[in-house]
Amino acid sequence: MAVFPSTISALVLLLVVFSSCEAKEILVGGKADAWKIPSSQSDSLNQWAESTRFRIGDSLVWKYDSGKDSVLQVNKEGYVSCNISNPIEEYKDGNTKVKLSQSGPFYFISGTKGNCEKGQKLVVVVLSPRNRYTGISPAPAPAPVEFEGPAVAPTSSATKLQSGLLVALGIFVLGLF
Repeated sequence: MAVFPSTISALVLLLVVFSSCEAKEILVGGKADAWKIPSSQSDSLNQWAESTRFRIGDSLVWKYDSGKDSVLQVNKEGYVSCNISNPIEEYKDGNTKVKLSQSGPFYFISGTKGNCEKGQKLVVVVLSPRNRYTGISPAPAPAPVEFEGPAVAPTSSATKLQSGLLVALGIFVLGLF
């Protein structure tokens, strides 16, 4: 049975799409004791959140002492005013897990009176499906060249990588038949 190049291309595309769609559990702040009053602005959970990419289906995980604190999911107004009296959800178990079910901002504050005002709060922005984060940042601009000489055409390893993936996948697919 012959496998057509378009079939191989479709399989490669599916492989790429499914590998980039894995939901993750993300520990808030990147460490177990991060849900606390920050010691400085640079210690703020919002600083951490700005450098982290969140996608639909990911889950945020908080680890904290349930006897001393809680996590409140609130609306934007509750976040800005640190209003703990009317949360969307309240979590008190010390091992809170919240699934990010839609794109847009999610707002969280400490349930302990006064902690939010001291900076214990978090807003995360979940990317929409059309704004997928691939984990690949653009390459930096090359440094200016300080010598004169003939220009050399740039080469791309992306074409070689793509060809290699297609060959490997083709061998795999042919091995199935």
